[in-house]
Amino acid sequence: MTTEASLAYVEQFQSEDDHLRTARQHAETVGVVPVLPGARAALSFLAGAAGAKSVAEIGTGTGVSGLALLRGMLPDGVLTSVDLEAENQRLARQVFLSAGISPTRFRLITGSALDVLPRLNDGGYDLVFCDGDKVEYGEYLDEALRLTRAGGFVVFDNALWHDRVADPSQRDPETLAIRELVERVRADEDLSALLLPLGDGLLVLQKPH
Repeated sequence: MTTEASLAYVEQFQSEDDHLRTARQHAETVGVVPVLPGARAALSFLAGAAGAKSVAEIGTGTGVSGLALLRGMLPDGVLTSVDLEAENQRLARQVFLSAGISPTRFRLITGSALDVLPRLNDGGYDLVFCDGDKVEYGEYLDEALRLTRAGGFVVFDNALWHDRVADPSQRDPETLAIRELVERVRADEDLSALLLPLGDGLLVLQKPH
């Protein structure tokens, strides 16, 4: 069984540059929790593996995950990111620009994900990353599968939710919603899926070809 020391070693496997560190500092200032380094590295890897030219993100935060996705995507790839908080997106924009990302490569939309996602194009995205309101994860899955092209990836952060999902005694709304999502994905024989113990847990699934 993987030990806590080994999991910490995995999180430190890839170093982070000044732009990512700045994004994390912004996150601490405004009180949001960005993806941890292991999950951040996995997002870049998955975007690259998908040859992603178009990615949708639920939960901009201050740009840690967005910058990871942009760096993994094709050089002309475009990130569409949705967040309720305009201030978070202002900080994310600063991070992207300071990292040399062209403003033509990202579109930041302020609003509720469940209001914005239905306006996005069916099958128009190579990867959809979900890191918004945990109680809405089931609804995000419905929208993400619609938005993702055949063979594309859908990724959920916080799939282990601070070790609460694996503990049956934990029954708060967020934990129940994530646990239900994981069980739904596991039961769907049409989906190829992985549950990775990176960061706070990444649930990765591939839409059937």
